[in-house]
Amino acid sequence: MKTITIIDTFGFFFRSYFALPPLRNSDGFPTGLLTGFINLVDSLHRDHSTDYLVFALDSKGRTFRNDLYPEYKANRDAPPEDLVKQLPIAIEWIDQMGFANLSREGFEADDVITTVTKFAKEKGLKVRIVSHDKDLYQMIEDGKVEMYDSVKKKVIDVQGCIDKFEVHPRDFINFQAIVGDASDNVPGVKGIGQKGASKLINQYHTLEAIYEDIENCGTPRTQKLLLESKENAFLSRELVTMSTDVFKDVDIESFHFEDKNYLSCLIDEFEMFEMKQAIKKAKVVQEETDYDNVVKPKPKEPTLSFEAITLDTKEKLDTVINAIDSDAIVAFDTETTGLDTKVAKMVGFSFCTATDKAYYVPVGHNYLGVEDQVSIDDATDALKILLKHQIVGQNLKFDISLLYNQYNFEEITPYADTMIMAWLSDPGSKVGLDALAKKFFKYEMKPFKEMVKKGEDFSAVSIEDATFYAAEDAWMTYLLYGAIKKKMELGSLTHLLNEAKNVEYPFMNVLMRMERLGIKINPSKLLELQKTLSEDLATLTQEIYALSGSEFNIRSTQQLGVVLFQQIGLKGGKKTKTGYSTNEAVLSSLVGEHPVIEKILEYREYQKILSTYVDPLLKLANADDESRIYTSFGQTGTATGRLSSRDPNLQNIPVRSALGRSVREAFVAKEGYKLVSIDYSQIELRLLAHFSKDAALMEAFNNGVDIHMATAIKLFGEEEAKEKRSFAKSVNFGLLYGMGPKKLSDELGISTGEAKEIITNYFASFPTVKNFLEGIQERVKIDGYVETILERRRLFDYESANGMQKAAFMRESVNTVFQGSAADLIKLSMNQIDSMIQEENLDAFMLLQIHDELIFEIKEEKVEEVSKRFVHTMENVLELEVPLVCSVSVGDSWGELK
Repeated sequence: MKTITIIDTFGFFFRSYFALPPLRNSDGFPTGLLTGFINLVDSLHRDHSTDYLVFALDSKGRTFRNDLYPEYKANRDAPPEDLVKQLPIAIEWIDQMGFANLSREGFEADDVITTVTKFAKEKGLKVRIVSHDKDLYQMIEDGKVEMYDSVKKKVIDVQGCIDKFEVHPRDFINFQAIVGDASDNVPGVKGIGQKGASKLINQYHTLEAIYEDIENCGTPRTQKLLLESKENAFLSRELVTMSTDVFKDVDIESFHFEDKNYLSCLIDEFEMFEMKQAIKKAKVVQEETDYDNVVKPKPKEPTLSFEAITLDTKEKLDTVINAIDSDAIVAFDTETTGLDTKVAKMVGFSFCTATDKAYYVPVGHNYLGVEDQVSIDDATDALKILLKHQIVGQNLKFDISLLYNQYNFEEITPYADTMIMAWLSDPGSKVGLDALAKKFFKYEMKPFKEMVKKGEDFSAVSIEDATFYAAEDAWMTYLLYGAIKKKMELGSLTHLLNEAKNVEYPFMNVLMRMERLGIKINPSKLLELQKTLSEDLATLTQEIYALSGSEFNIRSTQQLGVVLFQQIGLKGGKKTKTGYSTNEAVLSSLVGEHPVIEKILEYREYQKILSTYVDPLLKLANADDESRIYTSFGQTGTATGRLSSRDPNLQNIPVRSALGRSVREAFVAKEGYKLVSIDYSQIELRLLAHFSKDAALMEAFNNGVDIHMATAIKLFGEEEAKEKRSFAKSVNFGLLYGMGPKKLSDELGISTGEAKEIITNYFASFPTVKNFLEGIQERVKIDGYVETILERRRLFDYESANGMQKAAFMRESVNTVFQGSAADLIKLSMNQIDSMIQEENLDAFMLLQIHDELIFEIKEEKVEEVSKRFVHTMENVLELEVPLVCSVSVGDSWGELK
């Protein structure tokens, strides 16, 4: 069946404009929309096999819908100026490239699309509509008409419509008649939303059927709403119904999509707008068309497959490795007996240097009748040669850490890591190999659980099965490197490739060093704490029984809910499917209502400290000869750029409570050394001053004034400032993280009205701050991303978000700018300090990073000298508009550090 592709031109341009970065040439002229358009044209041959192509355009001026309803689209905001500048150029390019385009006065592009679709179906063509406009969902018909979202690269069929709106496309017009459309000012039935509308339509299918059975139609409220808006419902249906007779006839053959060079005619224009990637695409196409007169063999259908080859002898391995070009990119991966590189052993390694084959080298398989393998010595000798190439991997920190810990390899800085590249491209997305293979190639990787039986490790897998599994990892990593790199270049993210090379890849070695060092624990301190907590919990248990008048399982939320809200009779209990909610918020709201509440909160805190920290840390400390525990740092674990810590997580040990601090007292320096904490002081507020350039903030920081006191003076006056410094501190930090009046009132114990007044006064005192924070949020709506100080991006799909998500995006965008920039600064500092330690062989060790704080173990007599140098590095790592300041604390235990 032949296919016709119809492009909703303005819809595509608008979507493309908001989806791509705000690109500009050296004159400042915007080129993002134009780039998106050229990317689409370039991809038509590859991604959109089509026989006919036509661009549908809106006409200028009023349409027949304005005659039906003058308010139609009356509330539309003017499009952004940058978009308006590019539109006429893009439309002119459609003509210059020779593409068919259709429009008619008095009609919209959707009507043109619907009419062309009617004629195309009559001719037996399959129709693909490139649009995300929901008005066109009414056209979808499996096997005949599909929609394609060019930004999400997603086909929308009948099931896609049902999944999104819970109605079949054939019922979509009547569904829209009830829901309406705020963006087009289509009124619909006021008070009935998508859920209610889909329920009605799935039962009745048409407006006529609904109103004929109005007395049985839903609840009395629904009936009332339907009757009140009856006229609007039928009017709305007229407005959303697409016209099928814009043209009396359509010459489909004139839309023929040719296998020809569409871009080369625009090379001069691309050069004028400095669109380098577009120039490359045009020239590639031009080179291809130079061979039009040569008889070419018929191309094979492209399939994503490769050859997996076992190298099970030293001779085979050496032959392949010695044949690799010196400048080759080599994707590399290891298979191991476990995930802890301090104890795991290598079972084999795989590598790939081309798109059609990959190799697996077995070294440690262990099962009855195991075949030939390469000895570990021969394998490591070969690896030392292999790793001199440009090494690419997926989560290479694991593989390299294994080589360091088990086989004493010299330090390696990777050429690239696809996990880090994917994370830098979109920090909120999944960056595992399986997810990336699906995302970029729609390829399903072989699952690990199919390879390794429960209770066994990879050494029990047959070499034949292991060869495909392991080689597939290296092969896919090789493919992903090229795909992600190309995507970053096309998306103007080459600066992030540089960031990866200069910051993230060297940083991997810093983290591996910290992971190998670990931090010392005093087991006797934990044993003492374990004993005290266990005794306290036993006492609290009896007190809770006595106060509640019954014995029950305090850890059971169901039993606790019954005791509190039924037996004791406390008010405010909310019953769920599994019983009453007894979470911390519920219990905190009941403080003062009954003495048992405080005891239960105390019990929970003690129990959490014991089970989450004391018991696991003691177990880990006892398992190590030097009583050191070792965390694993994640580079890509957060969207803001902060490090994550796991197995165990050392970044979330409570610091405000006395119990939390008592756990920290168990972390100690080894003999002859001190623990030293160096902490960025008020880093996020300093970044706020730097970015916003607010005069009052900058003056305070540049003069070394207490910023919270300065804020308190501005908000409350000289007399009350000292007393209300803590209020000012809450406001200073809270507003960076989207704190509203309600949360501020809860935190300060004041009324919402008072909190609202404080926030108003704050922004009046620091006017530039308000403009800057609002500017961040506006950029999310327009650009779809925010950037940190190193220009790392976090993406937000604001356009597709619901109301709750949009509110979250507003908070998270501000949070990312400051928290992410702070993460950038400490990462740069860690790289520089680590280099200093290694190059000078300093008797100092970087052990932990807790967000804005670094913890070191430094030789006692060198503490003052070395820590001064580290502070100087951190305070001068990047030049800001205000000074960076660090505080230093020294002690024998982490608990002593401030």
